[in-house]
Amino acid sequence: MNEMDFNILWMGNHPKPDILRNLMPYQKVNHFPRSYEITRKDRLYKNIEAMQRSKGLRNLDFIPQTFLLPTESRELLTAHFRYRGPWIVKPKASSRGRGIYIVNSPEKILTDESVIVAQYINNPLLVDGHKCDLRLYVAVTNYDPLLIYLYEEGLVRFATVKYDGGNQYIWNPCMHLCNYSINKFHVDYVKSEDPDAEDVGHKWTLSALLRHLRSMGQDTELLMQRIEDIIIKSILATASGIVSGIKQFVKYPEACFELFGFDILIDDTLKPWLLEVNLTPSLGCDSPLDVRLKSALIADLLTLVGIPAIDPMLRPQSTQLNRSAVTSTKRIVNYRRVHSAETLSQRKKNASKSNINKSGLTIEQQRIVASVKAQFERRGGFVRIFPSPKSWEMYAQYLDPTTGIPIVSDPLGPGRVPHQINTNHNLMLHEQLFPAASRTTDFIIPEVTLDRLSRYERYERALVKGHKQSLDRGHSKENIDTDKHKYKSQVVQSMHEGNKLSPGEARKAFGLYLGHILRKISQPNADPACCDLVMKFLQQSASNLRTPFFFTLPSSKLSEKDRAAVTAKQLSDFLHLYNRETDLYADTVDRPRTVPNRLFQKFLAAANEQDLDDILSLQTRLYKCAHSFLGRSGFAGNLPGPNLLGSLPHITSRVYSNAATSEQCKCNQSSITRPIKAART
Repeated sequence: MNEMDFNILWMGNHPKPDILRNLMPYQKVNHFPRSYEITRKDRLYKNIEAMQRSKGLRNLDFIPQTFLLPTESRELLTAHFRYRGPWIVKPKASSRGRGIYIVNSPEKILTDESVIVAQYINNPLLVDGHKCDLRLYVAVTNYDPLLIYLYEEGLVRFATVKYDGGNQYIWNPCMHLCNYSINKFHVDYVKSEDPDAEDVGHKWTLSALLRHLRSMGQDTELLMQRIEDIIIKSILATASGIVSGIKQFVKYPEACFELFGFDILIDDTLKPWLLEVNLTPSLGCDSPLDVRLKSALIADLLTLVGIPAIDPMLRPQSTQLNRSAVTSTKRIVNYRRVHSAETLSQRKKNASKSNINKSGLTIEQQRIVASVKAQFERRGGFVRIFPSPKSWEMYAQYLDPTTGIPIVSDPLGPGRVPHQINTNHNLMLHEQLFPAASRTTDFIIPEVTLDRLSRYERYERALVKGHKQSLDRGHSKENIDTDKHKYKSQVVQSMHEGNKLSPGEARKAFGLYLGHILRKISQPNADPACCDLVMKFLQQSASNLRTPFFFTLPSSKLSEKDRAAVTAKQLSDFLHLYNRETDLYADTVDRPRTVPNRLFQKFLAAANEQDLDDILSLQTRLYKCAHSFLGRSGFAGNLPGPNLLGSLPHITSRVYSNAATSEQCKCNQSSITRPIKAART
């Protein structure tokens, strides 16, 4: 990768050390090294547990009791005899509600794989009888000094089925789990189409919930104080490993920033509980409310971190000489650029230079203070919760008095390096930003009171008015239909001429086809027989995936529509893994005797469910081989009917029964493109 190729690098996973080491001062990346210390469920709990041991459980009593299996199975059984369940089981590093289920007893845990088992909060806050949780967006722009911002607006996600704590309903995820990725498949899920409606359907804004609670006489200010406290302490508990990673891998610490998705559950006493912290929270927009909130969120985030607008024509050449010559952010302001965060920061620094110099700060400390003040001025919808006028008083006990780095019971830990820090930037910054709060006094400090009032009022104010916008790209339906028939005819002709679909092409088509099936069984009038066929298909096809996929039959105690929602969610999980593995297949060049890749991509762009059905059925009928998209070699035999969905269970069963006689397959196995092995992320 050429370090001059971008100003901001947005990644869905953790960046490799080489990327971090080669960042230039004007470049930004949306992750800190080792941020898995807070986003992996096992690491999050172990880090908080370590701080609980050193600072007391009473000070960090905001995460349910959690155990890591199989290593802590005995401790789980001991706790179960005292607590008597229920327990919620989660994979260590999953998202979107994948692999989560609830049990009454540890003996009912379905797998011997490494999982997280946490105490289930069975007294949740209910709104009109429905359980809900919060998705809050937290930006960290620096770890030394620590700068934490909470976005003033968040999402409230509701379970579709009304809550009942009885054991007979424990198998219903649409009652106990609030994840949108689960509940969106339920026929009773209500999605508001009004961009101005913040309290309609099964997704609200945070401010709408706070206003609702206040109207019920609840203390919403205390609730938000507790939520801020959870966020700050969670980041403090997990910061040590991240800070050491920054010192080890990042030359310019301000080149990194992070947007976390905090999932918070509120119980019926209005006590918030931390469920998990998400790396790169979803910015997908499935409703007008999502568009309003998330578009403002991402715009404010990029403004907050400050993306320097470097003129590409005047950037230094990508050579080692120039790379070593650019040694500080100060050099970057000499390049011509539009008005940006960096120029604003420089202007403010120049304007107050005489005052800062009188404070006795070093040049580096002056730069930090000026940068933090400039960042605060462009915070937009973000609320800075650390540092604040009261933060040093409340959280100094968790920081090393010399370095200002959070204290943990094992400061080195696995994979950590000692902190070579001689300056307490957190203390210095607090004294510079809040001089009145830094002095010991028995009187109420006006700036502390005003800060508190302004912060909590912002959490309850409504979003600005939205508007509906047409997404029409100007393509008429007639043009789309014409292209679809043209490309389909060309693909069919190519296949009849002896060209087959490559494994990558077949899998992409099958993935799109399953997407159509997923939407079909998610409809209110979904055919129960269709759902049964999907369940049979998942039972037989789960073992085809390289990544373990554990299919669980929906409980017979569930209603028909609840079973349909659970089935749709499991098909969605299967499809997610299937598409991810499809990306490993190399189809960048055309293979001999295969349909041209560019032609097939054009076909896929316009194909509907029936088109995909026809092409995949033709592939199976002509070449008697379903393994190219089902993952196993075998003789498919005659299809029982024209509809591929109806044939899926028959295909898979025939594939399994003939796996030992795969030489009957008429496809040339040696010509099949093998998947490229990829490093685990």
